[in-house]
Amino acid sequence: MKVLTRVKAFFRDLLLWSCFVAGLAASSASGTVLDGTQKNVATYAGIAVSMLAGTRIAKKPKIKAFLSRRGTLWFLFLFNAGAAAAMYFAIGGVQGIMGAVFMGLVSLGAASGLVAGRRKPKQVHPADLPWS
Repeated sequence: MKVLTRVKAFFRDLLLWSCFVAGLAASSASGTVLDGTQKNVATYAGIAVSMLAGTRIAKKPKIKAFLSRRGTLWFLFLFNAGAAAAMYFAIGGVQGIMGAVFMGLVSLGAASGLVAGRRKPKQVHPADLPWS
């Protein structure tokens, strides 16, 4: 029974990651294949699929633990802040501003994770107490 459960979990994860990658591909590469309304539909559908799959992936315990590490949060904060600044100056008009705003929001999300982690008191194991 345990083998069957592992196989089901493997295929479920494989499908989830496949949807995530396919959504990213559809949202970014649809402009090279499609035109007009079809391009817009494929782009927005790809964004929705990748966001939904990415949200499900981020709730997995190993991914959640990785994303909450201080080093990962610092990288996300600095990289996305730099990307936001670069987008603002490199891409003109409304697209550059909106890209910078959304990348800035991701950067602020990582910063809030850093601040929340700093306020959290360290867990002390009872065996480490001096009187035990």
